[in-house]
This record gives sequence, C-alpha cells and structure tokens, in this order.
Amino acid sequence: MSLVKLYDTTLRDGTQAEDISFLVEDKIRIAHKLDELGVHYIEGGWPGSNPKDVAFFKDIKKEKLSQAKIAAFGSTRRANITPDKDNNIKTLVAAEPDAITIFGKTWDFHVREALRISLDENLELIFDSLEYLKKHAPEIFYDAEHFFDGYKTNPDYAIKTLKAAEQAKADCIILCDTNGGTLPFELAAIIQEVKKHISTPLGIHTHNDSECAVANSLHAVNLGIVQVQGTINGFGERCGNANLCSIIPALKVKMKKQCVSDEQMRHLRDLSRFVYELANISPNKHQAYVGNSAFAHKGGVHVSAIQRHPETYEHMRPELVGNSTRVLVSDLSGRANILAKAEEFKINLDSKDPVTLEILDNIKEMENRGYQFEGAEASFELLMKKALGTHKNYFHIIGFRVIDERRGDGEKPMAEATIKVRVGGKVEHTAAEGNGPVNALDNAIRKALEKFYPMLKEVKLLDYKVRVLPAGQGTASAIRVLIESGDKHSRWGTVGVSDNVIDASYQALIDSIDYKLHKSEE
Repeated sequence: MSLVKLYDTTLRDGTQAEDISFLVEDKIRIAHKLDELGVHYIEGGWPGSNPKDVAFFKDIKKEKLSQAKIAAFGSTRRANITPDKDNNIKTLVAAEPDAITIFGKTWDFHVREALRISLDENLELIFDSLEYLKKHAPEIFYDAEHFFDGYKTNPDYAIKTLKAAEQAKADCIILCDTNGGTLPFELAAIIQEVKKHISTPLGIHTHNDSECAVANSLHAVNLGIVQVQGTINGFGERCGNANLCSIIPALKVKMKKQCVSDEQMRHLRDLSRFVYELANISPNKHQAYVGNSAFAHKGGVHVSAIQRHPETYEHMRPELVGNSTRVLVSDLSGRANILAKAEEFKINLDSKDPVTLEILDNIKEMENRGYQFEGAEASFELLMKKALGTHKNYFHIIGFRVIDERRGDGEKPMAEATIKVRVGGKVEHTAAEGNGPVNALDNAIRKALEKFYPMLKEVKLLDYKVRVLPAGQGTASAIRVLIESGDKHSRWGTVGVSDNVIDASYQALIDSIDYKLHKSEE
C-alpha cells in the first residue's frame, strides 16, 4: 500500500473563506486534532502577512505534537532584491517551522501583468528563493500557482518554472489549480506530460470552483502524486478547497492508499464537526462521509434493505469515519458513539447498561433543544459522570442576578453581577463588575469560589462564541454559547443553551469551573 502524504491548509487557506476566522487559540486546538487524525503537514499560516500567524508559530512551539510537521507559507522573493534581504523570506526562516512552502508564478500572463517582470527574471525568483530556503529549513515545498491555467496557455514556460524549482532541489513540487476551473480529464493529461520532464515528487492543490476539487485530487494520486493538499470541510476562498474529509476515506478505503490508520480515520467525523463548531458555522448535514445525512435512510424499501444488508444502499461502512447508519423513522444511531466517547474519557460503560441508554436519551433530548457537544468535550464528560453517579458536587449556586445599566445618553453601559453560592456548609454572597453582563457574571462566580478553590485562579476564559439557533423567532430565538477555557496544562470546551443569553452563558461557565475542579483531583 503506497503512502500519500496529507498536507492540511485549513489554518491558512481555510480562513480565507467568507465568514470564517480563527483565533490563535482556535488554530492551536485544530492543530492538535489534525495531529491526532494523522495529518502529515499542518500549514499554520503566512508569518509575514499578519501578527496572528506570527503568534501561532511562536505558540505552537510550546505544544507537543505526536507526528505532524508544522509548515509556514509564503511567496518567492521580490524582484530586484536578494532572498536574504527579502522580508517575507526572512520571516519564514524566523518562524522556524518544520517545513516551508512558497508559491511562485507559473502562468506567463501573471508574470507579465501581476509581477511585471520578464519570464526569465521570474525563473530566477523561483530558483533563488528555494535555493536559499533549502539551507534554512528541513523541508522545502514549491506551490506552482495557477499551474494548470499556465500550462494550457504556454506549456513550455510552465514546465520551465517547475524545472527551476527542481534545480533548486525542492523536496516536492505542488501543481496548483488555483482558479479551480480545470476538469479531471484535462488535469490527467497535463500531469502525464509533466512527469515526462520532472522527476521531483509531485503534489496537488485544487480549488472547487467547478466542483471538481476532490475528483481532481484523487485523479492526481492515481497518476502518482504523493502529496495532497486540502482543508477540513473544504473551507477556502470562493467555493473552497479540496475537502480532506472526502479525500481521506476515498484514498484509504477505495484506492487502498496509506495515509492515516484505521483508528485515526474513525475520528474524521468528530474533527469535521469540531472545526465547524470553532468556525461558528452549522455543519453541512448533507456532506459526504461525515454529514448527518450521509448514511441516513428514510422509509420504504431502503430501510428494509439496509437493516438486512447495509451495503445495499451504503457505499461503505459509516463507522470507518466515525459516522453511523440512521433510520429516520426509528433512529438507530447513537449508542456506539456514546461508548466511544466514554472510552476516550476512560469511563467504563456497557452497551447493555441502562445508564448507557439513559445518557443516550438525555443527549437526544438535549440536542433537540439545541445542544451540540463537538467542541464542548468537558460538558459531555460531566454529563456522563452525572448519569453514572461519579460526579462530585463541589458547590451549589443558590442564585444570581445580573444588572446591565446605561445611566445616560452616550454613556458606556455598566454591568454588575451578584451571586450566592454554597460550598459545604458555608454561603458566600458576592458581587463583581465586568465588561458586559457575561464578564460580570464570570467575575462574580470566580470571586465567590476562589476563596474555597484557589486553583480556579489558573483558569482563563480563552474564547466565547454565541450562535442563534434557527428557531425563526428573531430576538426571542434560543441561542447556544460555546466557551473555551484553559489553564497552564490544557484547554477544554463547555456549552450552554437557553432562550436567555445570560442563562446559556451561565451554564457554560459553571461547567468550565466544575470540569477544572474534577480534573484537579485526578
């Protein structure tokens, strides 16, 4: 089984999609999930373009990844300047990544109209930049931007740009369908021609503007491509990038290519939904392989057939990617997911244990009200502990009040929260101010509890997301709050749902503190 290297660019290309933005903390969490999945390279961003990406490369060095390599992205040097003086090149080196990927122009139209230099000068840009970087990083990749469009208009020059990269000893040359307009039969013919001239290992980077990104990527692998670039859920500029959630199972199950392990691939659906949740976007239920409807069957002949032999209406076993068969008239999914989560949290559950069914029923009821536990693993673990009777009550909130007041026109609103909490036999009644009602409530809760549990001073609220649930009731709609908290050792997510934003925030805040106290005793 031949090996295909997976190169994820969700943290850079994915964030170029409309409505998608990740904080540095989000990017770190996603990087860990990609590492767990078995992705070989994680492109963290363009360190020369913005402070956020500079911070990512600094912070990721403090994290321990099991096998993934971190790649930095940038461009070839500018014209009329040497690589060692080019600020973009210098920031790539300063980021100290495991690999550096730079793109260059392969389409003569872009060389003349965008760079406004001669074709020969562009070849020098490519060679000089790669040759310099080769001395300063363990691995160097070259993204041949607009390669397929460039090849169609001037094949000789497009090949010359690849030869410049090969002469500079790039470790892999990636053929990019940057505009996403190449069709599979065109791509195949061009790759076959390229292989007659280039011996360096080749990669593929496709966009989805003609709905062919996944097909083109798979076709390229079938022709000997050894590195596939893409994003989780196909996030990316315009119509998106090649979707790794579709590419990975197709490579492994259908094409028998080695890319991730069987165990790693079973986390694919979880990763997909995790990234959706941190992007604050509702998952696409009709997404291939990992969507809720990908293996859903409704009524009649289909249901009867799949209950006897699932392969009658399923192209592969959904469990391979962490999904499950669903019969919409009598939902059969869920128990296996609960058992898998329990095992992940080192909680012993039996599939026939009534507690398992109780947890399942509880989760279904909560999900009907708008709860989602992707990105809120801490709330899920607490839910299971409560059902098993292993949950410890460290405190009891007797009640709280939040006041959000604006005292005059043009004045900044003031927020104050009061909370009454019982710990053991003692009652603490505390008030605190904050930058808004949620911050005030958070400050009041901490102020009350830190007297009893000093370790809560370590906890920081890292991220706060609010999503209006599609209830069609305007400002009266239910909302979901997702909070990410962390200390010096780890990060965790909690969730709350209510038609009151303060109440939903309160639920997520309490779970965050509760989780920290439980972990402190382990």
